This record gives sequence, structure tokens and C-alpha cells, in this order.
Amino acid sequence: MSKIEVSTDLMESERVARFSNTEPNPMMFVDTRLPEHARELFSIIGPGVSEDPKTRPSITGSHGFNVAYVGAEPGCGAALHNHVTVEVFIPFSGNWTIYWGDEGENEISIGPLDCISVPPGVMRGFRNNSENYAHMVAIVGGDDNGKVEWAQSVLERASKTGLRLDVDGNLIVEDA
Repeated sequence: MSKIEVSTDLMESERVARFSNTEPNPMMFVDTRLPEHARELFSIIGPGVSEDPKTRPSITGSHGFNVAYVGAEPGCGAALHNHVTVEVFIPFSGNWTIYWGDEGENEISIGPLDCISVPPGVMRGFRNNSENYAHMVAIVGGDDNGKVEWAQSVLERASKTGLRLDVDGNLIVEDA
């Protein structure tokens, strides 16, 4: 069996994401202008299910999964949506509620280093239930993640803020 050699320089330049060098994408999803869904989204590995075609992750290439960091103020998080792939949530800090179901009728609270795996096709959302800004990691399975499917009420509210999706599921920013 041959041994693969990878230099420290190559690892540093192509396979390390330093949080201090990452910038959040403020317009990664159609719900980001809705006050209760405002959050910072950091693409770390792979583009994930971003609706912004300009999303550039810190670590590129196919990995079989995508990793994003989410930062949110208290009471904020993602609106009800689903993916064609599994999605895993692991808080770094704070307490988060993960809710799911067609109307978000089910929920579980998780804290730092807890983990929940939401199956493909299940409507889900999350919010920071802490008293302070908190971070969580979100992992989406696969290299071809499709696009997010949003609850119709989210799309209707987002359109009033000037955000909508084109036929391919990419974000269009218009004047509100």
C-alpha cells in the first residue's frame, strides 16, 4: 500500500479553515431578511445547500459532506425548510431548539456538543434559545445536495423583503 504524502503548506493552503479568516455570508438563504431568521452563515467545507451561487467555502472540493457554522442572536435561526439529504446539528455554544414537522410541531432542545440528525425530506428549522449569541455547526450529507425547499409561508414573507428564488432555486435580490 502506497503512502500519500501531503505537505504542511498544502494542508494549510487547501484543507484548513481558520475561523478568524472566515466571513459570514449574510444572504445565503431566502429567509435571512426575516428578523427572527437573521443569522450568520459560514461555509466551511463545500457549498452545502446555499441559494447564493457566489458562496465560496473555505475548504473546497468533494468530501461527501458539507459543513457550515451558524451564529445567531437569541431567538433567531432558520425558518422551516427541508433538504434531500440528512442534516446534522451540533451546538458549539448556547442552547438551541431544533423543530420539525410540516408545521414545526415537534421540537427538541440541545446544548453544547449534543447532536441531532434530521432525516432527508423532513421539514426542519432551528433557533438559538440562549440569552447570548451562540454558534452551532450544521452538516449536510452528500456532494450533490439539491436545493432547499421552504414552507410556502416563508417564501411569501421573504418576497415582501425583496428576496425570492429563481426557477433553479438561486437567490434573487430585489428592492423591497
